[in-house]
Amino acid sequence: MAGPQRSVLREGIVAGLIGAAVVAVWFFVYDIARGEPFRTPTLLGAFVFFGVQTPTGLDPSVGLILGYTVLHGLAFIAFGVIAASLMAMSEREPALFIGFIILFACFEAFFFAMVQVFGLSKAGELTWWSVLVGNLLASVAMLWYFFRAHRALRQSLVGSWGAVIREGVLAGIVGAAVVALWFFAIDAIHGELLRTPTLLGTALLRQQTPLAAVLSYTVVHGVAFVLFGIIGAFLIAGAEQQPMLIFALVILFTSFEIFFFGLILIAASWVMDELAGWTVFVGNVLAAAAMLAFYFRRHRGLAHRLAAAWETDDS
Repeated sequence: MAGPQRSVLREGIVAGLIGAAVVAVWFFVYDIARGEPFRTPTLLGAFVFFGVQTPTGLDPSVGLILGYTVLHGLAFIAFGVIAASLMAMSEREPALFIGFIILFACFEAFFFAMVQVFGLSKAGELTWWSVLVGNLLASVAMLWYFFRAHRALRQSLVGSWGAVIREGVLAGIVGAAVVALWFFAIDAIHGELLRTPTLLGTALLRQQTPLAAVLSYTVVHGVAFVLFGIIGAFLIAGAEQQPMLIFALVILFTSFEIFFFGLILIAASWVMDELAGWTVFVGNVLAAAAMLAFYFRRHRGLAHRLAAAWETDDS
């Protein structure tokens, strides 16, 4: 096996083990906080190996825990090797980094789909936010490892991290504010101020009082948009060097829209009976438009190049 191939394989294995370890530690902490150590790997092991979907009468066992841990690790290693291969190709052709972004987006969407399709969330054992946090932590840890190993690619795509993060935070605040104002106006028209954040806080975060629902959802809403804004800022920064990455930004915004609808359907489908679907769609579109306007105002050169390219294609 050639040196570069060994490097990619080794890098993928290490990245996969890092991701698997992060998820395992997260759910270990999550289970301890619930007073049921190893509950999650036991449930998933029982589901994978025996098709058990309900936690009734299910006690932790070494066999289930070890079996699922091995399977979990192998799955992450396979994912890590694929990701490492894409990173290696991106060093030769940075535009291929879009494939890396798509891979991580598919990874997140796939796990959510499995949880929903097989009804694991209905058992009350795997909450949507615990899955989201676990996968995000794993993704961040793996990305950190990859970018440490590919510093030249990171520099060519992004440049200064501090400025990009600051831009992403501001863009996220803009998007969050636009959505908040949109639903404030919708609720005011219906004569029920703060109805939407109350509903979402109650449904998604399981808050019992209106005030707690509004405050908790506002915080989560803001943090989610800031994280989304930072990812968008990194893609915009990369697009300055590799304009093809603008397609990754389009994919990101599309995935965000789909993810939000999917999240509501998974966590509390009854919310869609209370909130008109078009209001959610319009709110997210307005936020996306505001964030894109913010990005392109700070990246006028990129906006001009894209506009010129479109004019050339039309002529």
